[in-house]
Formats: sequence, structure tokens, C-alpha cells
Amino acid sequence: MKPTLMIAAALAAGLAGLAHADAPAPTPAPDVVAGRQAAFSLSNVVFGGMRPVVEAGGDVKSLTRGARVLARWARAMPGLFPEGSNLGRTTASPAVWSDRPGFEAAAARYAEAATRLAELADANDKAGFAAQYKVVGDTCGACHKAYRLPDQH
Repeated sequence: MKPTLMIAAALAAGLAGLAHADAPAPTPAPDVVAGRQAAFSLSNVVFGGMRPVVEAGGDVKSLTRGARVLARWARAMPGLFPEGSNLGRTTASPAVWSDRPGFEAAAARYAEAATRLAELADANDKAGFAAQYKVVGDTCGACHKAYRLPDQH
């Protein structure tokens, strides 16, 4: 399955858990956590798959769709962290919920950076794309630093 389709499927699975988010429930469906974890993994695959093209100075126009998927994921991401979804096997930091405005702002910065990445890809601006690729990685990393628990390996 293509990475963009895999991200869409993971987002759909996660969003399915939110289908009744306005109905009172003690905890969100476990699918919310599984869906967001799958979407994070798939976004990592899409983003990482861009690296060889960037490093080779290749045709970045072919990366437009992937960059757009990353931007859509970033806009959808906060919705996959509803109140109470910090249960079970999650690496989400409590700051996701205690600093919700900051978390949403970080996701918005990532969405803006990925949107710009898509624009540069569509224009086949190799140098601009390479520079923006680093910006996207930095915004992703900054969010992880603030809103993700350290790996427990």
C-alpha cells in the first residue's frame, strides 16, 4: 500500500474512534490511540521516504502529494488527542492536555511548514524543498520534545 494511502487509512481508523466524541463517554475508544500511533508511524514513513530524493537532488515534484498528506495529518492531529486518551500504551506527554493551546500551536506550525513543503515540491524547487524539509523536521522534533515522553528503550 502506498504511504499516502496508509496514512489515510490510519487517520480514518483514528477518526472512527472520534465519531461519537460529542456523546458522553468515560474514555475514548482505544482506536483513537491506535489510530494516532499508526498515523505517526506512517507520517514518519512518508517523511523519511523523501530524504533520498532530497539527498540526491532529485525531482521533488513527485513528493507533492506526500507533503500535502503530512500537512493534512498535522491539521488532523490535535483531534486524535481527545481528553482522556492518555490511557494505555501511549507516549503522549501529559502536556498535550495540560498545555492544549501550545500543543495545537505546535501542530499548526507543523501544518504550515508541511504546506510550504508541498508548494515547493509542486514548483519542483529542489533547493527550496531541501531547506524546507529541514524546517518540517525541526517543527516535528520540537513538538515531540515538548509533547512526547522520552523513549523507554
